Amino acid sequence: QVQLVESGGGLVQAGGSLRLSCAASGRTFSNYYMGWFRQAPGKEREFVAGIARSGGSRSYADSVKGRFTISRDNAKNTVSLQMNSLKPEDTAVYYCAAKYLVSMRYEYWGQGTQVTVSS
Repeated sequence: QVQLVESGGGLVQAGGSLRLSCAASGRTFSNYYMGWFRQAPGKEREFVAGIARSGGSRSYADSVKGRFTISRDNAKNTVSLQMNSLKPEDTAVYYCAAKYLVSMRYEYWGQGTQVTVSS
């Protein structure tokens, strides 16, 4: 089992920045692909960003490219999401997730952290 705990959410004005963090425990963190997802009210959960085990490969949803940056620190068992130039449409609950194989679905999830962007 992998336990994930997100932090760093909050209320920010449009154009502002937030940094989300996710602390992992339970298994060898560097063995897992990590991702960030979000779910806005009335919408399905969507992929935001992903990062490979070593951090060498990253992927982003088109809606956040150029504004968000995912990173990881395998020594500290953490993955972060730096969010810049935030827009009201970024308002959602953000979830950290982990999977063992790149071909798998994400299998471990955090409880989520609320991000609200005011216009």
